[in-house]
Amino acid sequence: MPEYQAFRVELADNIAHVQINRPEKINAMNAVFWTEIIDIFQWIDDTDAVRAVVISGAGKHFSSGIDLMMLASVATEMGKDAGRNARLLRRKILALQASFNAVDNCRKPVLAAIQGYCLGGAIDLISACDMRYAAEDAQFSIKEIDIGMAADVGTLQRLPRIIGDGMLRELAYTGRTFGADEARTIGLVNRVYPDAASLLDGVMGIAREIASKSPIAIAGSKAMISYMRDHSINDGLEYVATWNAAMLQSNDLRVAMAAHMSKQQPEFAD
Repeated sequence: MPEYQAFRVELADNIAHVQINRPEKINAMNAVFWTEIIDIFQWIDDTDAVRAVVISGAGKHFSSGIDLMMLASVATEMGKDAGRNARLLRRKILALQASFNAVDNCRKPVLAAIQGYCLGGAIDLISACDMRYAAEDAQFSIKEIDIGMAADVGTLQRLPRIIGDGMLRELAYTGRTFGADEARTIGLVNRVYPDAASLLDGVMGIAREIASKSPIAIAGSKAMISYMRDHSINDGLEYVATWNAAMLQSNDLRVAMAAHMSKQQPEFAD
């Protein structure tokens, strides 16, 4: 497995643990973070032994969001011409969006384990995950409004479908900080754990349960749920009929049925 500068990546029990590993910088997302995450999720997608993914942050905090030094370096590339500046900025923003699209488009379920700060760009990241879990000390904020900009890497596009339109508007317009209990109440996180250690244990347990299921069935379930964000119910029913016309021929069904009948734990191929 390659070594990364901004991440530590481990594979055990069919679970890829992707840890943001810049604790001395509150796991701020520097230039190398944005390119490495694309490589990591390409590897996850290509590696059949990976059946679930857990994203966490090393140290006391999940992430303080985009590294402001990186934003400052973009400013130095600006010239006098507004049109060329706009073209440059647009290209930069689309490149950053691609990093979190790689997380969203991953065929395997991605679970976020959040402790301490989860600010700005970190909200964009967790919005691209399948599920989110928090420690009691977690603090969330859609911080972009406080540096004079609209969030542009996925928060405003993905969160309305997770926490609802009105709640997102309040949090995006005010930039206020909210804690783990409110995050659970509004549906941003599924569960709250007492501390970072029990959080990681709990999330790994859920990931292990997912990894024990048929990888074909999990991939199909994720594809169908993701498809429904942008399509009607009828479109979704049509699509799952076509999808399962192929997938129901998988040997995983026979394995699952036989295990169910004999009250055994099924063992699925990668």
